[in-house]
Amino acid sequence: MPDAPAHLIVGRVRRAHGLRGDLVVETLTDAPDAIFAPGRRVFGGTTTGELGDGVELEVHRAAPFKRGLMIAHLSGIDDRTTAERWRDRYLLVPAGDVEPPGESEAFLHELIGMRVVLADGGEVGNVLDYYELPQGILLEVEWNGGRVNLPMTDAFVRDIDRERRRIVMDLPDGLLE
Repeated sequence: MPDAPAHLIVGRVRRAHGLRGDLVVETLTDAPDAIFAPGRRVFGGTTTGELGDGVELEVHRAAPFKRGLMIAHLSGIDDRTTAERWRDRYLLVPAGDVEPPGESEAFLHELIGMRVVLADGGEVGNVLDYYELPQGILLEVEWNGGRVNLPMTDAFVRDIDRERRRIVMDLPDGLLE
């Protein structure tokens, strides 16, 4: 299993909102209400999950805004000028502060290198990369000397085994031809 990162990305600041330092945050977590609850701490970080300058912020308030977005007010960001400087920065939390994945789930960073096998026992290959699209996660998998993109949806994924580092999929006929 790959080394677990010390911090996990949970949000991306999209833009300032209003004059008092509120931020529009794209939530990158399955539990935005828990992660962005008042009193929780988040850190400014990089796209690779590193702390960057390590600025620690406290969530003062957060509320749903539009699909996948929240309006958040964080400590130390009290005016629009300061909020504008946070545009496109990532927000992270310590990995230990996040609920571990449930059965048949995995963190996105764990997908790289997992083996994809078919429900009938056939081998596809290893996950090379993943892409987050509005429709969901798309896996880039090595296959038959090349690469194939497979949708990681409930319709196709039968099991994710973190210990054995494999994803079991039931793909429609013709997808791998």
